[in-house]
Amino acid sequence: MFPINLRINSDRFQANFRSLAQIGASEDGGINRTTFSPAHLQAREWFRDRITDANLELHMDSAGNHSAILRCISANAPTLLLGSHLDSVPNGGMFDGALGVLAALEVLQTVQDEKLSLPFHLEAIDFTDEEGTLMGFLGSGALTGKLTTNDLLEPRGSRQTFLDLIALAGLTEDGLYNARRNNHSLVGYLELHIEQGEHLCKAEANIGIVTNIVGIGSYQIIFTGRANHSGTTSMQSRLDAAQGVSAFTLEVRKLIIKDFPDCVANIGNISIEPGAFNIVPERAIASLEYRAPTTELLEHLETALLDLAKEQAKRFNLDLETKNLGLHPPAPMDIEIQAIFKRAAHTLGLSAISMNSGAGHDAQLLVEICPAGMVFVPSIDGISHSPREYTTWSDCVNGANMLLLAVLDLSSQY
Repeated sequence: MFPINLRINSDRFQANFRSLAQIGASEDGGINRTTFSPAHLQAREWFRDRITDANLELHMDSAGNHSAILRCISANAPTLLLGSHLDSVPNGGMFDGALGVLAALEVLQTVQDEKLSLPFHLEAIDFTDEEGTLMGFLGSGALTGKLTTNDLLEPRGSRQTFLDLIALAGLTEDGLYNARRNNHSLVGYLELHIEQGEHLCKAEANIGIVTNIVGIGSYQIIFTGRANHSGTTSMQSRLDAAQGVSAFTLEVRKLIIKDFPDCVANIGNISIEPGAFNIVPERAIASLEYRAPTTELLEHLETALLDLAKEQAKRFNLDLETKNLGLHPPAPMDIEIQAIFKRAAHTLGLSAISMNSGAGHDAQLLVEICPAGMVFVPSIDGISHSPREYTTWSDCVNGANMLLLAVLDLSSQY
């Protein structure tokens, strides 16, 4: 048996968190660490320094995933993976991703301090590009062997930008394909994350034990009309692409509220071409993302959204093109790991609820190759991807201790 009264070093944990939060910090309290930006590369250098300072083994794979490894006695033992990501969305918050990486590192250091002999290696990993600056879940997709040729040929943004940025980080396309782990090499994957929603705060619960991560699909929706002089073309005779994309945006909201109450959809970017005051827009490109808790619902939602785009194109006499940018199916979390987290919450005297994750996480890729589980801590007012993102430090410590006790529980069972 392992000591269930063991807890992480909260002072060390907080010092590391505060230090990292300075890298890429914005004046309004946010974080700008988009993938392979100078701030992101600096954060990864900082993480490497912390690993070596802690006398842990540093590992970097060919997809740029960075890890701290605490090896057990048996060289051939499998690995229990813990972690999240250090990259951020533009002007995001300091807790998203970073909390999970630093909690994982702290768990390794706590186990190391206590000189505990575990039956498996422990690894704290920082995945590459979870937020999707280049493509969503790049690092975890590479590690699980889920990257496809099409993923690399059609990244988010331009192909050349993708090639330039991976080269800046010292990576290659061949390396991305070669980062795959052997399925039998992993005991499992555990991830601590802020909730990024308001369920825990509303329920006044300390901990969220994730049962399922929603499926996520994305498309580029392109309406094409005809450019013309805006002063001499009557309103009735225009083939205005901006009208099509605007109507589509409004109708998406109505569709979700009426027919898909358990789902969400978002149009996060619209570009208009030629984009001049005095030219009727010829082309409008919308970035569409949609999420659903089950595969069946995700498929129905996709069909409904594409049908809606066709309706609006027809309404305004526009041509329509749709480009599928990727699909991540819903990912159920491992039942046994959920039970382990419940026991950890009970031991710590924390209130816990089971819940879906409405946000995507690296854990949904890891379920393809090993048992995976996630635990959430509250996000004040449900705010995330914003400088106003905030989680109390006591909740951060609770989450890290949940991770530690889960590791010890798994060790006892293995």
